[in-house]
Amino acid sequence: MMDFRKKPEVSLKLKYRRNIELGLVICLAVLVGMFQAFKRADRKVQVQDKIDLKFEVEEIPQTEQAKRPPAPQRPSIPIESEDEDIPEDATIEMTEINLDELPPPPPPPEEDAEETPIFVAYDEAPEPIGGFQAIQNNLVYPEIARKAGVEGRVYVNVLIDERGNVIDTKILKSLGNNGCDEAAVAAIRKVKWKPAKQRDKPVKVWVGIPVHFKLK
Repeated sequence: MMDFRKKPEVSLKLKYRRNIELGLVICLAVLVGMFQAFKRADRKVQVQDKIDLKFEVEEIPQTEQAKRPPAPQRPSIPIESEDEDIPEDATIEMTEINLDELPPPPPPPEEDAEETPIFVAYDEAPEPIGGFQAIQNNLVYPEIARKAGVEGRVYVNVLIDERGNVIDTKILKSLGNNGCDEAAVAAIRKVKWKPAKQRDKPVKVWVGIPVHFKLK
């Protein structure tokens, strides 16, 4: 009698195939159930409000290309001259300078002792006899300044000695070349002065005097 019992290898293949078919059926059933359970939801379409878009156009200035300075010139290459008369080497003869023959330098200029007025302290300032109005009374208005309508003040620095004499004058502030400076100095020199005193002793001092020029 023939043995119809299946071999073990054939039974395992059949069992494996059945399991695969069973798994596929279960997966299909699960998918169908999910599609049935979750119905397609209606999607609500939300319409957004219109947005106003504004476009601003800006004018872009035209760019200017910077002008580059011209390229420097190439240095010239010396070219040998074809003239045969030009010597190839030229030498400069040495010259000797005798410093003993030079004249001596000039002497320094003599400094004027009265160039810079020296301030001397005093207890009583010098005053013109008759007051400062005496200077104005002796003032002669220059004709050039009168015609030009020049007015103002000339400040004169005056050196008055121990006897009340004017021995030197310097213009501190001028009205120009119109004769006013000279007229102011002449009026000051015509007036006799009371000398300055230091501890009741007459001293020589510098004093600044203003002289007024005013047209009537």
